[in-house]
Amino acid sequence: MRRPIRLRRTALAVVTALALTTGAVGCGALDKALECAQTAEAIAASVDKLSQAVNTASEDPTQLTEALDEIDKELGSLKDKTDNADLSKAVDDLSKGVENVRTSVENGDTTPDIKPVTDAAAEIGKVCTP
Repeated sequence: MRRPIRLRRTALAVVTALALTTGAVGCGALDKALECAQTAEAIAASVDKLSQAVNTASEDPTQLTEALDEIDKELGSLKDKTDNADLSKAVDDLSKGVENVRTSVENGDTTPDIKPVTDAAAEIGKVCTP
């Protein structure tokens, strides 16, 4: 009977230590990582929509613009939250890719090259993976 009490105390001590360590390290870093991962997921979903929009652009070209707008929105959110050099570079690359696709669409291209966008979004996913 004595052993389970000691295990519970040990478990309680470990949980307490983890909680204190998280507090000492700062919830801000943990929150930032979580926000980065959530934003990366949202960007991936938006890039997927962009890919689908390119495939159906002849039916509804407005989907391309809507998908690009969604990516821009997520990028704006991510730009404000990062101080990571790798992430900043990937965000800049994605912004440039989105800008190039947007220019192509505005010039009448219904099948723009979105590879730079998908590549940069994948890099953001890598950098933001906890």
